[in-house]
Order: sequence, then C-alpha cells, then structure tokens
Amino acid sequence: MTIDTQIRHVTKPGANLFLELGFSPEEAARLHAASQKQINDTRVLKEQLMTELTSWIEQHHLKQSEAAEILIVSRPRVSDIVNKKTTKFTIDTLVQMLSRIGKPVTLTVG
Repeated sequence: MTIDTQIRHVTKPGANLFLELGFSPEEAARLHAASQKQINDTRVLKEQLMTELTSWIEQHHLKQSEAAEILIVSRPRVSDIVNKKTTKFTIDTLVQMLSRIGKPVTLTVG
C-alpha cells in the first residue's frame, strides 16, 4: 500500500482561504474577517494569561527552572510563556498553570 504524499496546492500565507474554497468574494471577505477577529481575540486572551504567569514569576523572583517545577512543565515551556509565544499554548493549558499557582481564572462574557 502506498500513501499519496504529493502536494497539489498550497495556499499562500495571508491569502483568503474562503475565496479559494469557492465562496463568493463577498462571503469570502466576511468569513475571512470573522476568522481573523477570532484568531486575534484568542491571541489577546493568551497574552493576558501569559502576562499573569510572567508577573507571578517576577514577583516571586523565580528562575525559569524553579517556575517550571511549580507549574509542572519544562523550563523551555516557561521561556515560551515569558516570551509570549502564544501559538505554543492552548487557553486551557494556561488556565491550568494559573490554577496551580493559586490564581483561578474567572470568565466574564459581555
């Protein structure tokens, strides 16, 4: 059995995927804008959670290795938090880390 691994089409970064999927230009523009907003909102939320974790690390004068032990993650993961590498974390993971240090997260909608 052979697996087909040939690449037939690659969407360029920044291109409107919805347009390439065959949506009308108006609908593709609407869907693209909505998806970009959602991506940005998620990024902002992750940055806020990472800022809380970073502040806690600084307030307690912890080395990244010490923080990693408390957060139950590797030292490079702590570095990723401090450097705001949002694509490397889910919101759920960041919330769990904050819970481990006694900072439960409250969600407010509206």
